[in-house]
Amino acid sequence: MRVLITNDDGIQAKGLQALHNALRAIDGLEVHVIAPDSNRSATARSITTRSPLWVEEIPFKDGSSGFATDGTPVDCVRFAELGLIGERPELIVSGINHGSNLGDDITYSGTVAAALEGIVLGIPAIALSQQSEASGADYYAKREYDFTASAAFSAELVRRVAAEPLPADTLLNVNFPPGEPSGVEVTHLGKRLYNDEMRLIDTNAETGAHRYQIYGFEPSFEDEEGSDLSAIARDRISVTPVHFDLTDRPSLDRLRGWDFEGMLATATTTEAPTQR
Repeated sequence: MRVLITNDDGIQAKGLQALHNALRAIDGLEVHVIAPDSNRSATARSITTRSPLWVEEIPFKDGSSGFATDGTPVDCVRFAELGLIGERPELIVSGINHGSNLGDDITYSGTVAAALEGIVLGIPAIALSQQSEASGADYYAKREYDFTASAAFSAELVRRVAAEPLPADTLLNVNFPPGEPSGVEVTHLGKRLYNDEMRLIDTNAETGAHRYQIYGFEPSFEDEEGSDLSAIARDRISVTPVHFDLTDRPSLDRLRGWDFEGMLATATTTEAPTQR
């Protein structure tokens, strides 16, 4: 199986290096790395469309190498799809992220975005993230992590996926607690309770412009049984299946009952207001 490793913390990040070492030890895996050249956290599904991208081959301590780019995590997956590592990968593994990606926060995450790009392209994917401490949203995640347990579990998960491939439209969002996990739960996405505020930081005396902080304040969460947030709060590994179909299917029939044709007819026959 050809595996692409990527992340949003940068190619030299400790989490990616721990994952790379763990996956290279699995027989039968062809492991490649394409990752941003520096931190791209919270870039979500952004792509680079207005300029060409640099790519540089970076040697690793074990004698192997990977590709670093000044693009985003999604760009990294696109590079793999377009042939930078030869044949297209059969599995995308994104992480291990420095900080959790739980509940509503996954929509901001570059780590999860790279995995989502995999299933958009028809390649199954796994997103891996580790909580920095016993609580919190990891907006200001600490710099020191021990990825020993999370890398070992990630290798076992990839080994299972290699033997029993995931469907092409399936993404597994996996989060690890800090330290030794007490168990594993299959979960659904939980609900963050954000406590954001608009806090004035300073004012430019010459221009009168104000600088504010509006993100990064410690949120809470709904402690709902079976959610990823609740599992991590209890020091358990959370495994959440995610798909990309955003269609609200129960609303389709209701909307079909609306007279859209009548709206269109009215809109095209109504005289436009006179401009003054």
